[in-house]
Amino acid sequence: MTSIAIAPQLSDIEATMLDLLAAQRADFLKEGPVDAAIRIDRINRGIDALVRYADQLADAVNADFSCRPREITLLTDVGASIAPMKHARKHLRKWMKGEKRPTGFPLNLMGGRSRIEYQPLGVVGIISPWNFPVSMVFAPMSGALAAGNRVMIKPSEFTPATSEVLHAMIKDVYDPKEVVLFTGGPEVGQAFSNLPLDHLLFTGATSVARHIMAAAARNLVPVTLELGGKSPVIISRTADLEKSLGRIMMGKTMNAGQICLAPDYLLVPEEKLHEVIAIAQKAVAAMYPSLLDNEQYTSVVNERHYQRLTGYLAEAEERGVKTIAINPAGEDFSKQQGTYKIPPTLIPEPPADLKVLQEEIFGPLLPIRTYNEFSETIDYINSMPRPLAAYYFGDDGHEQKSVETRTTSGGMCINDVVMHVSQEDLPFGGVGPSGMGSYHGKEGFRTFSHAKSIYRQTGLNFGKLSGMLPPYGKATEKTIKMQLKK
Repeated sequence: MTSIAIAPQLSDIEATMLDLLAAQRADFLKEGPVDAAIRIDRINRGIDALVRYADQLADAVNADFSCRPREITLLTDVGASIAPMKHARKHLRKWMKGEKRPTGFPLNLMGGRSRIEYQPLGVVGIISPWNFPVSMVFAPMSGALAAGNRVMIKPSEFTPATSEVLHAMIKDVYDPKEVVLFTGGPEVGQAFSNLPLDHLLFTGATSVARHIMAAAARNLVPVTLELGGKSPVIISRTADLEKSLGRIMMGKTMNAGQICLAPDYLLVPEEKLHEVIAIAQKAVAAMYPSLLDNEQYTSVVNERHYQRLTGYLAEAEERGVKTIAINPAGEDFSKQQGTYKIPPTLIPEPPADLKVLQEEIFGPLLPIRTYNEFSETIDYINSMPRPLAAYYFGDDGHEQKSVETRTTSGGMCINDVVMHVSQEDLPFGGVGPSGMGSYHGKEGFRTFSHAKSIYRQTGLNFGKLSGMLPPYGKATEKTIKMQLKK
């Protein structure tokens, strides 16, 4: 396979991308209908590359983060890439089947038949983020390949070592006319978002998504946006606090909270605040007896994000807000070298105007708000932009139903956090500021397919029988009278 060289000038970058897009589209049209065997072969090659390059990917992600556990990369990046690829491979023959649809009266009585056939869109673009730099390429790609498309990928410039391994993997198992990956910085991302693709999926920040959507609109490229927001966690008075905080703090400390679905703030009964804090501290200490030199505790990805997160804490301190760093071994984080670790930090009862309550955190900081009446939790969530996820812990059926029906979020977990993303048969996506559209499993296949409506008519001249053909007369009036009935 030939390597794709990116020229340093913007115009050259655009020209290179446009040439590859044209080559993919031409080969797609030449190929014609993409049968199941070809789709499965492309998926199998991706799975093979993931297995063979697993250790290289773990090393590269660790280098990009300065400290990221091998186990986390293999579980949440490599394993979480293979799972959707295998799921698509297993089910795509069923997904590809056309669907019969009812034909309206009286055409159905005259032999008219309606159906939907799912066709590949053509060339799908994927702009992936840095927090899960492998799975956020392969999870959407599983749906794009299952649907019979060609794929173009732009990974994040914040994880350059991982991007280089991904580039080698893609080059190893795919012809550039099938799948191609472009490395580079913001200028490459800008050129990529300007391409006249057949569909574009972007995973990242809401602020960046606005620019992506504007660029795509110039070519009328349909977009799927997987964003984020402030995912709330409601702890009910009926919750088992030990179990609940164990799961919550696992979700908050995994990848140092650098997860779009990470719990962003807690809503807890006022009288349980101190108990919640104590149990959260205990849960973190059980997972991480030490943090600073612990290779199993992930670093913040770079200095830019480290400064943003420590800035939230500095603002809280300036405002006289108490913060509680969970630091079981009492380590001095000011003396770390080569990493950007921040201990899990609780921020009880912060003022509503603090940035940590206004902006998506994407790190190991956890504000805690209190409530007296359960209805206050619903009102507060609804006062905020719609989040990617909402989490409820408790056993009160009425409360559960209230959260399900009276709040709007991309997805929801009851008595857990984050885990709904691992369910391949559940669509994954946001709503409003947290995203647009969805993918995973069957929904991913359909997102990257065109549902073509097909109607077949018999030899009967329905236009004449119904009076739709001029000159209009009695048959026309009869049809109109029938249609205007209440």
